[in-house]
Amino acid sequence: MPEQIANKIKTELKKYSQSEKIKILQSFFRTGKGEYAEGDQMIAVSVPNQRKIAKQHLDVDLEVIAELLQSKIHEHRLTGLIILVYQYQKTPDLKQKKKIYDFYLANRSRVNNWDLVDLSAHYIVGDFLNKEKNRKILFYLAHSKVLWDRRIAMIACFAFIRNKDFGDALAIAKILLTDKQDLIHKAVGWMLREIGKRDQSLELQFIKDNLKQMHRTTLRYALEKYSKDLRDEFMFLHKKNRPA
Repeated sequence: MPEQIANKIKTELKKYSQSEKIKILQSFFRTGKGEYAEGDQMIAVSVPNQRKIAKQHLDVDLEVIAELLQSKIHEHRLTGLIILVYQYQKTPDLKQKKKIYDFYLANRSRVNNWDLVDLSAHYIVGDFLNKEKNRKILFYLAHSKVLWDRRIAMIACFAFIRNKDFGDALAIAKILLTDKQDLIHKAVGWMLREIGKRDQSLELQFIKDNLKQMHRTTLRYALEKYSKDLRDEFMFLHKKNRPA
């Protein structure tokens, strides 16, 4: 039964496929040989259309979502995650939220592209941990060898940042400052920028304290909303202070 329902959702998604955009998306999401999403398959269904279909299947069991997540097709997995986020947000039952949170972590190997992470991690993992004192799982993920685990750790912190709770976000950012992956540089910079929107002095102090370790992409993302003069000043200092 779960497989049949999942197949029905897949059929509905296929109706919205824009085949002329598949090659563009494959390039955008880096699905080529040796790239971070090697082998990920696309059918080119827009996120609004995925949300539309997801809303028609909000009551499916987790087994159905598991079937979608096992698909090699990107949009199948993303639609499954969109349904999961909707289910998490819809239920007032804390036990059910915990069940969804546990399910997400258990299936995170299928949350394996940047948009899949960005459209789910802070809504489920971050929100669930908002009220938890023990957030060790994020530090475990931040030290993972798996790129997507590390991005989940950083993006999940968006939920804390929105509540002006910056401590763990800054701690995770510091762990990831020397990461080798561009997608992590961008994620860290994005979260620092979000902190700066709420506490500019805190963000700038963190940047000053960690400028030597910070990747240029991270710095550029973090300073995106500041004046050109300030951005240029930090970029100059970064270039001057980075080890040769």
